[in-house]
Amino acid sequence: MTERVEEALARIGRLDPELCAFVEVWGEEARERARTVDRRLPLAGTPFAVKGPTGIRSYAAERLIAAGAVPVGSTAVPGPGTYWQTWGQGRHGRTVNPYRPDRTPGGSSAGSAVAVAAGMVPLATGSDGAGSVRIPAAWCGVFGLKTTNGLLPSPDRTGLASAGVLTRSAAEARGYLDCVLDTQSEVRILPPLQLPLPAAYSPDLGFARTDPEVAAVVRAAVDRLVAAGVVQLPLPREAFTLLDPREAWLGMRAGVTGAGDLGDAAGVRAENDRRLDRLFAGTELLLTPVTPNRPHGHEGPGEVYSTALTWAFNLSGHPAASIPAGFTADGCPVGLQLVARRGADVRLVEMAVAAENHAIRVRP
Repeated sequence: MTERVEEALARIGRLDPELCAFVEVWGEEARERARTVDRRLPLAGTPFAVKGPTGIRSYAAERLIAAGAVPVGSTAVPGPGTYWQTWGQGRHGRTVNPYRPDRTPGGSSAGSAVAVAAGMVPLATGSDGAGSVRIPAAWCGVFGLKTTNGLLPSPDRTGLASAGVLTRSAAEARGYLDCVLDTQSEVRILPPLQLPLPAAYSPDLGFARTDPEVAAVVRAAVDRLVAAGVVQLPLPREAFTLLDPREAWLGMRAGVTGAGDLGDAAGVRAENDRRLDRLFAGTELLLTPVTPNRPHGHEGPGEVYSTALTWAFNLSGHPAASIPAGFTADGCPVGLQLVARRGADVRLVEMAVAAENHAIRVRP
């Protein structure tokens, strides 16, 4: 049981001084856990990382440890005073993107995404209040899942943040769901997927200013899914649209929840919920880019909201995932976002498994 943990610690020791993914590394504790873990447990000896200094106390971490997984350290998140700056602060310095060190890995689950992308751990926990799992997953070329809001315990009183996970592939996220979700209510034997899956696609949800090259990479991934018979888009291919949720999200985050206080923002949220309910009454998947932009530099995102295409689903509560779609010409990873019905988390991961075999394009 100790081999995988030793390999993870060795890779952390070799790679982390450059990538700065970890805040703390628990070498001796991890080795002791690996030596004494019950080999019969489903994740026995699997090394994993937890998001941020308090991640070890999360519900997900507790369930993973109970399943035999071994925490090896806590990962970097943005430091104090870094409002809207989506990189982490690791023990060796600023967390960098493993594909483009001059660019951010995304955040706030920055270190978790980098640790998985660099092969330091096969799994890391995250949390997602506006895209904080999906954005770093997209920008680091790994799989990231935001669970349905309220499905798992969350310390976020606004209700916007959900537990999440980052893995190298959607298939590797199955073990996380099996161990973390309530097996009586959520993990069950599902009927096989019937392909092609009815899906809707939007490059901008009707309001985002999506970088044309990012949109082209995602559109090419969607076209591959169509050609492979994984998804079927309606004819004519009208793009699905929502109202811009920015003000509604900001109001919720500030603790303003009353319709009178939010004004038009409450109406925007209600209208978006109605549109999504209509969509998922007859559609399995909504497909979009994860972000309207490619990874930005460490100086900050500028005026573009990297969250423009993700935070609508924190407001609505739908589960959403990011799978790698390809790369821009300058070597930046791009993510394809998959959104499913509320509560369909297991189904979403299965759909992502079916999609990633055809959508992913490795770096040349």
